[in-house]
Amino acid sequence: MSTLAVETSAGRRARAACSCSHCGLPVPAGLFEEGAAEQFCCAGCRTVWGVLHAGGLEQYYRVRAAVEAPSERARTTGARYEELDDPAFRTASVRELEDGSAETDLLLEGVHCAACVWLVERLGRVTPGVIESRVHVRTRIARVRFDPERVALSRIARALDSLGYPVHPARGQAARDARTREDRRHLIRVAVAGALAGNIMLLAVALYGGEIAGIDPLWDGVFRWVSMGLGVVSLAWPGRVFFRGALAALRTRTAHLDLPIAIALLAGGAWGVTNTVRGTGEIYFDSLAVLVFLLLVGRWVQHRQQRAAADEVGLMLTLTPTSAVLVAEDGSTRRAPIESVAVGSLVEVGPGEVVPADGVVEVGHGAVDESLLTGESAPVSVRAGSPVAAGSVNMTTVLRVRVAAVGEGTRVARLMRLVAEASERKSPIVQLTDRIAGRFVLVVLTLALVTTVIWTVRADAHTALEHATALLIITCPCALGLATPMAMSVALGRAARMRTLVKSAAALEALARPGAMVLDKTGTVTEGRMSAAWFEGDDRLRGIAAALEERSAHPIGRAIVAEAPSRPAAVACEHLSGRGVRGRVDGGLAAVGSPEFVADESGVAVDADAVRRALDAGLTPVAVWAEGIGSGVFAIGDRVRDDAAEAVSALRAMGWSVRMASGDDPAVVGKVAAAVGVTDAEGRVSPEGKADLVTRLCAASDRPVVMVGDGVNDAAALAAATVGIAVHGGAEASLEAADIYISEPGVRPLVELVRLARSTKRTIRICLGASLTYNAIGATLAMCGLMSALLAAVIMPISSLVVVSIAVRPLKKRGGVR
Repeated sequence: MSTLAVETSAGRRARAACSCSHCGLPVPAGLFEEGAAEQFCCAGCRTVWGVLHAGGLEQYYRVRAAVEAPSERARTTGARYEELDDPAFRTASVRELEDGSAETDLLLEGVHCAACVWLVERLGRVTPGVIESRVHVRTRIARVRFDPERVALSRIARALDSLGYPVHPARGQAARDARTREDRRHLIRVAVAGALAGNIMLLAVALYGGEIAGIDPLWDGVFRWVSMGLGVVSLAWPGRVFFRGALAALRTRTAHLDLPIAIALLAGGAWGVTNTVRGTGEIYFDSLAVLVFLLLVGRWVQHRQQRAAADEVGLMLTLTPTSAVLVAEDGSTRRAPIESVAVGSLVEVGPGEVVPADGVVEVGHGAVDESLLTGESAPVSVRAGSPVAAGSVNMTTVLRVRVAAVGEGTRVARLMRLVAEASERKSPIVQLTDRIAGRFVLVVLTLALVTTVIWTVRADAHTALEHATALLIITCPCALGLATPMAMSVALGRAARMRTLVKSAAALEALARPGAMVLDKTGTVTEGRMSAAWFEGDDRLRGIAAALEERSAHPIGRAIVAEAPSRPAAVACEHLSGRGVRGRVDGGLAAVGSPEFVADESGVAVDADAVRRALDAGLTPVAVWAEGIGSGVFAIGDRVRDDAAEAVSALRAMGWSVRMASGDDPAVVGKVAAAVGVTDAEGRVSPEGKADLVTRLCAASDRPVVMVGDGVNDAAALAAATVGIAVHGGAEASLEAADIYISEPGVRPLVELVRLARSTKRTIRICLGASLTYNAIGATLAMCGLMSALLAAVIMPISSLVVVSIAVRPLKKRGGVR
């Protein structure tokens, strides 16, 4: 046993005597080249060193030295990323800027916290030619601006890979596949860590029992060595993510929780291996394995909270069709992929179909629904010469549109770019634990150093090391690291029971403080669909109007049809765009449409009082007439939700300033706002105007700004807000841009969400307070020599259980948030 220890020590000293010329790590004995001026620890380091020096890029080492980054062996996945230098890729994905630089978006695996963002944003320190690098922590898409004359994109990708972030082009399917692979790796790590922890705990039971009842020395040694083997595997395989994070933190001089976790794991593992080899003293592999497992579970929870749904291209695909009907010069038509549509093409859009590109109507007249893009609840009439936007829905007759813009040139694409840029301007998600991590790390390391010095003076180096190890183990921030994700996982469960999806932990934290809340009108405060508020006239006219409108795709027509489930048959119907429908019902003439149209068709004046009352209420008057019966008036509009006024009042009572912004007519917006108790309301606000309003509110105060909406016209504002909330029935683009999605209809869930946020923040503070108190008490006992390393290893998992119990307690006591 002692001979083996001596040989191991001698080998370690021999490796330390020769360092790698590239990374500075010890060169293995098998790779040492006698007499060579340069030595390398691996083939990767040799290759990189040769490329840097052959290309005159020696300044890489000066940069590394300037940031005092620790040495790290060159690691890559083996990919060379030459495809990123392909001209086709550059044309499709690399943007040339006016100053001669280039910009591209890359999807990164492994980005999970603010420290990762910090590291990626300092890519220029280790890769000459990189001007700027930004990454969004939730989408994990990095936007890199670089000088193409100084550095190839493939080199940048390899540099990111070496930092532990494999690179993929930011495309829809590739991004989803990469995220699936990353999820699988997360789950494998958790499963392996759990299996190892379970087996080590079984061995620990035997060893602890042997200390009480006695155990054969042979089996005692076998169990200790097997525990060491499994423990080393746990630290080296699933636990290596913490060591990698700690090295990255040191490299960028950024302190976060991976650093003290790695120190504690390393100290406990090294002391356990030493005691196993010596055959005496305590080993801590059971506690270390359980710690690795619990931390990986917490990281998985955090990872799931930060899961992004799709990238910018995916957003565009949810709004525009994948194919279009092209009209040839001879008038024939064929359906072709959307990629075949070019500027100048003539496309045909049938009733109910989505306009595939921006353009101008060349043939046809009718109405298009632009509510998804503009927020205008009423359809817009179009005719030859009228512009139409991609994403609009044709509501009536066939239109032929001459394409004016496709792809990224369309308005919807510009809107999605605005969404992406607004998301990037957000501060990275900084958990409360990340904000205190820097000070925590410095305090722990300082206390460990002080403990070592004091006990070396008072006793000896062995005692000092024992107490310092106990200090590092007892202050291992497992509870601190679990506090926020565990409390958030409980909050997510409570939100799920409320049918609410919370995609960002920072969103709940922000909602706990009152600020400004901007409500969209259509689909948020109102139901987002046309319906008949009331009808005045003979009830038989309901069925006659429904019969005439039965084949209509217009929202007003569908609202009238919904009023009469049973109706007579209509024949010889003629649709007059922008006016109404006339035909025969039960053998008699009938008409439905605007009051002027019906008056012209019938020769009878429509009830002017009913028309005026509808207009005064912000509703659309629709007249109906039938031969032998007379006329009547429908009041059609977008109904205000029943719970809207009560919810607005509750939000105000909690300190929120509530206002309304809509693309609808200002008069309609004003009436709806007055009905729900909102005094600050704006109409005719464009999507860009909404985003600008939210941005101005954010700049004017440090209080949170919340945007609540449901359409594509709200997506940019949702992304620009401190918290974006998409409501029931919203467009997919708004769901992607939002931090929170409420699937329960109504405005009342907003109130419940705010109450949940307050409860969650209170729970997190209690968890962090308990964790810090535990660490303070444990550190004091360890420094005073009143706690052994064994006792520290036993108590350490208990602190995690305490945090879990605190986090779950509100859920057990209060199933709701009322």
